Amino acid sequence: MKFEVADFNKIAVGDQASITRTITETDISLFAKITGDFNPLHINEEFAKKTVFKGRIAHGMLIASWVSAVLGTKLPGFGSIYISQTLRFMKPVRIGDTITTTVEVVKKIERDPQKDPLIKLSTTCFNQKNQEVLTGEAVLIVKKK
Repeated sequence: MKFEVADFNKIAVGDQASITRTITETDISLFAKITGDFNPLHINEEFAKKTVFKGRIAHGMLIASWVSAVLGTKLPGFGSIYISQTLRFMKPVRIGDTITTTVEVVKKIERDPQKDPLIKLSTTCFNQKNQEVLTGEAVLIVKKK
């Protein structure tokens, strides 16, 4: 498999990329196992029914990990280096929800010649009802070719 490495010079403010995934029981189970986050809010329906959410919800960081997937594979893409991410969880995500994760370049930051340039992106996840479930901002290093 050949990978095209991200190039700062080929990226423009306003560029966007997205992925869409539907949350499954398997996603939640595997994420809990991988991370060790067995909070009953995510894995026990009887417990979760007694909470403000009135039922199980997906791990917020599972949804946030899809932001990383877009950044690392689509925009800016291969070879970019994640520096920071802010997150704000707006609405719960449940099994069966279809989430579209979109990133958009909002700023390109040139730095002194000894440092690689940065790209700042807005990061947003929407559910199938077009409601924001997660918002934030990411900063990545993207080299010039």
